[in-house]
This record gives sequence, structure tokens and C-alpha cells, in this order.
Amino acid sequence: MRVEVTDSGKTTVREALIRQINVMHAVILRDIRSRYFNHGLGFLVVPLFPVAHMGLLLAIYTAMDRRAVFGDDLVLFFATGLIPVLMFNYISRFMSVSVLTNKGMLAFPAVHLLDIVLARSILEIVGIVISILFVVVILISVGSDPVPQSPRDAALALLCVSVLSIGVGIIVSVISAIFPFVSMAYALFTAIIYLSSGAPIYLQSLPDIVVYYCSFNPTFHAVEWVRSAYYLGYQAQYLDKTYLVGWAIGSLAVGLYMERALRPQILSA
Repeated sequence: MRVEVTDSGKTTVREALIRQINVMHAVILRDIRSRYFNHGLGFLVVPLFPVAHMGLLLAIYTAMDRRAVFGDDLVLFFATGLIPVLMFNYISRFMSVSVLTNKGMLAFPAVHLLDIVLARSILEIVGIVISILFVVVILISVGSDPVPQSPRDAALALLCVSVLSIGVGIIVSVISAIFPFVSMAYALFTAIIYLSSGAPIYLQSLPDIVVYYCSFNPTFHAVEWVRSAYYLGYQAQYLDKTYLVGWAIGSLAVGLYMERALRPQILSA
């Protein structure tokens, strides 16, 4: 492909875009090969983790004879809660170590810090999308209807979760590149995010003060938003869509600023 160069010798937007795509493509291919078994097919393991996670929990709930709080489909009720929080946890957690595991690529002048982070985000989002498709197939196979009452709300909720997970992932990855122990601390902290999201435990059955403090967790609102998209009359009095959107946009803005501001410290760490 011919690259256009201005008379002043400066890089054009088209040339910069092509460079960005080529670099991110190279980083993605390296991530795919190095993630598991030193083979590209090892990436197929990535979507199986969320699916296995949900499958195990749903099997436990079924064995315990749990009842769905809304509707008459236990599998669908818990799946609608697990998908957004697992989407956030898996994307942000794997992004948190993106710079640490690919820091050697920064030795190449063409590879920038943001290239590594965004390439990992694309890879993780693709893995989560495949996971969701697997879950949809499983839901259909067990007789559940995976189509929400409001597809628009469900799509917007998952879009906000994607932006939120990328923003938080960039923030944690930048800090972890300087202080590596932060990535391990964040991995442990995701357990708190998971439990307080209301996905594995229906929080509305707990005292109001507990639900109030859990509502500071942005994934709590993602879970409520997705469930309200599936169930008409769902009691979502704690749902604050603006809070989730603010967290998503704010974390992405802060993450991009930190990546630029702390770039010298990361390269020298």
C-alpha cells in the first residue's frame, strides 16, 4: 500500500493510521501465540474461561434447587447478571498485565505503549464476544430465550461495560508497569467487584444499607441495567445509568491521560 507523505515531510493521518494498524496487528499475533501453549490455537482457551465459570455456577445453583427471583428461568436470570461483571473482570484483569508481558516490544521504535494496551483490549473483547456466543448457544440448548425485552438497553449496557473495562484496564496496566505488584492486587480486588455486583448474589434481598454501599460499584449498575432489559417490571430502583456512563467515560479519559503523562516513568522502570 502506497503511503502519502506531505511536502514538509511530516507523517500524514493515513500513514499514521496504517502504522497503528500494522503495529497492533503484530502485537495481537504475538499475544495470541504466547498466551497458551505457544501456539495460535491456544487463544481458543480464552473464551472457555468465562463460559466454564458461568457453567459451574449455574450447575451449582441448579443442584441447590435455587429459584429465579424474576421469571421462571434460573439459568437466564443468573446468566444476565454474570455476563456483564465477568466481561468487566476478564477484560480489565488481562489488560492489567498487558504492558508487563509485552514490555520487551517497547524496544522497537515503532511500538508505542498505547499500541500494546489497545491491542490487548481488542483481543480480550473478541474473546468475550465469543464467550457470549457460546453462552447464547447453551441457553438455547437448555430451552432458555436469550433475546432481551429491550435489545437496545442490553446492548448499551454491554457497550458501557466494554468502555469501562478498557478504561480501568489502561489505568491498572500503566500503574502495574511501574509497580508490578499492583496487577496481583487488582486481580484479588476483582473478587470484591464480583461479589458486590449482584451477579452471583441477589443483593436486593439484603438490608438496604448493604445494597447502598454495593451501588458504588459501577458493575452493580451494569448488572441491574442488563436484567432490567430482560425483565419487564424488574425492580431497578438502585439503577443509575448516568453513574455507569460517567465511570466508563471518566476511566477511559483518566487512563489515556496517565498513559501519556507516565510514559517516561514506564519506559525507565
